[in-house]
Amino acid sequence: MANPRPKGHNRLGQLRIIGGQWRSRRLTFPDAPGLRPTPDRVRETLFNWLAPTIEGARVLDLFAGSGALYLEALSRGADKALALDSSAAAITSLKQNLTALDCINGQVLHTDALRYLENQPGEAFDVVFLDPPFHQGLLASACALLETRGWLADEAWIYTESEMQPSTTGLPGSWRLHREKKAGQVYYALWQRSVETVG
Repeated sequence: MANPRPKGHNRLGQLRIIGGQWRSRRLTFPDAPGLRPTPDRVRETLFNWLAPTIEGARVLDLFAGSGALYLEALSRGADKALALDSSAAAITSLKQNLTALDCINGQVLHTDALRYLENQPGEAFDVVFLDPPFHQGLLASACALLETRGWLADEAWIYTESEMQPSTTGLPGSWRLHREKKAGQVYYALWQRSVETVG
C-alpha cells in the first residue's frame, strides 16, 4: 500500500474515519517511510466483520502507525483502546488526534511492541490489530507473545496485515481463520481465538 500523498510542505498524510461517532472526520498523521495506513475499503470490510464485537470491546493496536484502525475502533464504540508504536512522531500525532476528538478512553504508548508484550503483565483484550512493518519477521513473534503471555480474551478476535498469506506464517494453533482477503500485494485476515484448542 502506497503512502498517502504529502499534504503541503509539512508532509502530513490524511485519514478519514469511516463510521461511528466521528464518522467523516479527517485527521492528519506523519507521512513517514514505511507507514501504510489501512485503506478505507479494507477498513470498511474489517469493521463490517467486527460489527457484532467492537462496541464495548477492549482493543489493542500493537503497531499503530497512523492510528487508522485504532481511531476507527474508538469511533465505533470500543470501551478501551491501547495503541503502541516505536515512532515518537506517530505517538505524538495520535495523542493530538485523541485530544481533538475529545476522547478519554484511548491510551497511547511510545514503546517497542514485542518488548512490551514480553515484559508487561498480560491483560486480556477482545480485539487486537496487527499491522507490523513488513519484511522484518515481526508478525509471528507478536502472535506468539499475544498467545503465551496472557494478552488475549478467551474468544478474542485478531486482525493481521502481512506481505505473505498469513496462514503460512506459523500463527498459533488456537487461532481459527474467520476471513481472509488480498488487496494489491497485501494479505489481510481476521482470526478468532478458540480456548477449546489452547494447550
